[in-house]
Amino acid sequence: MPLARRRTKILATIGPASDSEAVLRGMIEAGLDAVRLNLSHGTLEEALATHARVRALAAEMGRAVGTLVDLPGPKIRAGSFGRDGVDLTAGHRLRLEPGNERSTAEVVQVDYDGLLDGIEVGDRISFGDGGIDIEVVDTPGDRLDAVVSHGGHLTGRPGVHIPSERLRVATPTPDDLRILDAFVEAGVDMVAISFVRSAHDVRRLGAEPHPRGPLVVAKIETRSAIDNLAGILDAAGAVMIARGDLGIECAIEDLPHLQKHIIRECIAHGRPAITATQMLESMIHAPSPTRAEASDVANAVFDGSSAVMLSGETATGRDPVNVVATMARLCARADANFDVDGWTRLVSRLRVADPDGGDGRYRRITDTMTDAAWRVAQELGANAILCLTRTGFTVRAIARYRPTTPILGFTPDERVQRQLSVSWGATPLPLSGFAGNEQMVEEAIRTARDAGHVRVGDIVVVLAGIDGRSRTTDVLRVIHVT
Repeated sequence: MPLARRRTKILATIGPASDSEAVLRGMIEAGLDAVRLNLSHGTLEEALATHARVRALAAEMGRAVGTLVDLPGPKIRAGSFGRDGVDLTAGHRLRLEPGNERSTAEVVQVDYDGLLDGIEVGDRISFGDGGIDIEVVDTPGDRLDAVVSHGGHLTGRPGVHIPSERLRVATPTPDDLRILDAFVEAGVDMVAISFVRSAHDVRRLGAEPHPRGPLVVAKIETRSAIDNLAGILDAAGAVMIARGDLGIECAIEDLPHLQKHIIRECIAHGRPAITATQMLESMIHAPSPTRAEASDVANAVFDGSSAVMLSGETATGRDPVNVVATMARLCARADANFDVDGWTRLVSRLRVADPDGGDGRYRRITDTMTDAAWRVAQELGANAILCLTRTGFTVRAIARYRPTTPILGFTPDERVQRQLSVSWGATPLPLSGFAGNEQMVEEAIRTARDAGHVRVGDIVVVLAGIDGRSRTTDVLRVIHVT
């Protein structure tokens, strides 16, 4: 059967396998909506050069490709196990001590000064991506004694995962802030902050609110973030469900249910939800995904993900263009089978939650107007919903309904256009500026018609402000395209 228009967005990590102009062009043509620059690998200068390359290529191709810089956060690593590495077997006893030099099978040095503070007997510590686990059995004071629960092979300087409630490291780190300053100057669209535990961590980033500054994406990868999710969503512009570290922090059987919970909370707050980690990981080496991976992608779409993310598959994989094309097909097919009726029942119980005071009342007006627009579009069988927006909030608010009607987001701010690259179903389009309602709407319809999104005779629903001074979406119109 022919695939329906894809609504779920694709965010792909750029790395050695994908940072050339030819591969980037192929990925954009295959369906890439936004790129992720992972600052845990490579240098700041390399990442800035890649950002500039993506921005120039997207402009040449006439595409609003969003750019997201993923800050490394408080990454803790072990002292080097060397190139050959060591094997750790279940039941093996070892000790951990602060340091950043050489590690062996008997003594593992950990580059974290607070290692001996707060760790308790029974705590689980993991290496790498959680494949090797040890359990602390004694804390004599000058070291930690532990026993290997799940063994494996360790080489180089693997990451060390310590339970987030034991960490005494603040996020964002000074290095994060240095990286952020450089990317703000470069005009990055979004920034992801690692190991968020509360709204305070998000606010410590200190960036200007979007769209003057980048859209802040809080990575949900700790138990504390789950507990403080509502506050984090009030402070952040979007979230990333980082299933790698979250799957280490929480019981693996809880992970699918936490994914659903986080996405539903994002919908209630009108925030995009990006589902990430190991989505098509086998395609790092293979030309097609496993059956389980295909089902995982489809279920992420059915859960309501705004976007799905590719990591090593496009950063270091054998064929990044094929990976993006495969992800696009999987998402489009799942979008076509999305349970609209079930989602409608779910969303009817949810409302955008905003703090009282400030601009909360304006957002509640937009909430109510988008609810009405979605219902009108549904009843009339409208051909498109046109949203004229300053910040993108109107688009994100109506996207939570997952309408079958295409969403066209018009804004004069190029950064907002690119930030909409992770908003479900949104097609960003330019607007020359904010003026009277009649003038803005005429321009939007003309642009949509010229671009082939609507045709003469179509019915469109338009959401906009009454004029350029409006702080909220306060006009809803139904228009026949002429």
